[in-house]
Amino acid sequence: MSNIGIIIPEKAASIGNFMVGRLLPFIDKRHVGPFVFIDHMGPVEVSAEQNADVPPHPHIGLSTLTFLFEGAIMHRDSTGAVAEIKPGAVNWMTAGKGVVHSERRPERLQNKPYTLHGLQIWIALPKELEEIEPSFSHVEEADLPSWEQNGLQIKLIAGSAFGKESPVPVYSKLYFIEIKSDTTQHVKIGEHLYGESGLYILNGSINAEGSNFGTKQLLVAHDSKLCEFEIEAGTTLYIFGGEELPEARHINWNFVSSDKERINQAREDWKAQTFPKIPGDDQEFVPLPEYPKK
Repeated sequence: MSNIGIIIPEKAASIGNFMVGRLLPFIDKRHVGPFVFIDHMGPVEVSAEQNADVPPHPHIGLSTLTFLFEGAIMHRDSTGAVAEIKPGAVNWMTAGKGVVHSERRPERLQNKPYTLHGLQIWIALPKELEEIEPSFSHVEEADLPSWEQNGLQIKLIAGSAFGKESPVPVYSKLYFIEIKSDTTQHVKIGEHLYGESGLYILNGSINAEGSNFGTKQLLVAHDSKLCEFEIEAGTTLYIFGGEELPEARHINWNFVSSDKERINQAREDWKAQTFPKIPGDDQEFVPLPEYPKK
């Protein structure tokens, strides 16, 4: 990737029931465009007896994007949405002024082993939309734009690029793109991108600026217009980014906002359990971590 500004390795982080590889936020790079948080989940082998559920927990000021490579997750939230996400589909939940959701083992996988592998992403909402009503959208894989171009298999998961638009209902100018190649070849796609750009290598490797970069590395470019590299055969990568939001974003636990006091209020609201409840899934919840307010 030409014009590489920073190289971010995955960093192990716990989300309670298992470990993930955290890519964003990074100490030297808090966000890429409006993307403020990215976790690489797994691959983890979930045993028949293992509890991999994430009980009800809250969000404000963001949209979440869940994209699986393997396995399945049953999503429920306080808007009343219930949806099982499978590999290749997109779950897009907008928290706005406040939403609660849970992520659990689907009923059909109860008492069965399975592999869970995917990406979980947070995208900050524009300041004027941080307090909108919560909503949820599920988009099947078949409805995402996908095509072949110069020997590459390309899928536009969210946003707009290459003159195409994903049906995922985003709120700012962004893109999240999957690229696969069966052959080693030169790639030059900067003309189709805009704003900040990050490139995450799921498997395989690329060559750029005289160096080889491999699995579980995130490269961030100074200028997305200069996105150019050699992709090696058998590589799958994800390019994401977009126009930066003009205001800084603060993150505290599951809360994102341009206003620190709004985050503090959300913490107090969760402690008091005044967030909306999930219909049929309100008997337990993830407690508020007791680290300092920011």
